Amino acid sequence: MRGENDATVVEERLRELDARLRGPRRLKSDLLTEARHGLLDAVDAYREDGLPATEAQRRAVAEFGSPAQLAPAYQAELAAGALRGLSLRVVAVATVAFVAGDLTWRGASWTGPPPPATYQLLSASVGWIWAAAFVLAALGLVLAGRSARRGGVPDRALGTALTGVLALGVLAGSALFWWSIGLWDAALTWPPMIIGVVVAGAGYLWLGRAARTWLHAAR
Repeated sequence: MRGENDATVVEERLRELDARLRGPRRLKSDLLTEARHGLLDAVDAYREDGLPATEAQRRAVAEFGSPAQLAPAYQAELAAGALRGLSLRVVAVATVAFVAGDLTWRGASWTGPPPPATYQLLSASVGWIWAAAFVLAALGLVLAGRSARRGGVPDRALGTALTGVLALGVLAGSALFWWSIGLWDAALTWPPMIIGVVVAGAGYLWLGRAARTWLHAAR
């Protein structure tokens, strides 16, 4: 039976490992919990063999490995999880953007001359940027799954490209919104436009947090 101080050495080793890891909090917590259970099971096995508690912990920890030895494998799994999380969010946001994008303008009450050709090009570019993000995210899901199974590091170039495309999409989308307001004053009071801006803003923040987690995990 485990005593009050049975896990002292174990917890110290886990704290050292924790300090070396960066990535999604939930996944990181799950990995450390799994490691804790494995270490404590090893401690129990050594104690059943007659070793004192402290010596049992030391042997279990030594057998487990040092933080420097363990961190790369754990970090690779965290990076794969971060890329998978970012990719899932991109797929979700891009899908909503494709489905709801036209609804923002449908039935608009204002009229006027056609917008400039540059505006039309920017509008089309926003769609192409999100299409590219969707494709990269789909590839990211495939690569993250393979990396997790093989214990390797997911493609950093792909994750970086996806993050860059997202940044470009946010800039282009924001520019299109402000340009729309400049062309049509009524756009600022059009309910579908207001709802679209709120949803897009929330989506951008949601994606931004995931992108930040990916960048930290992949460093």
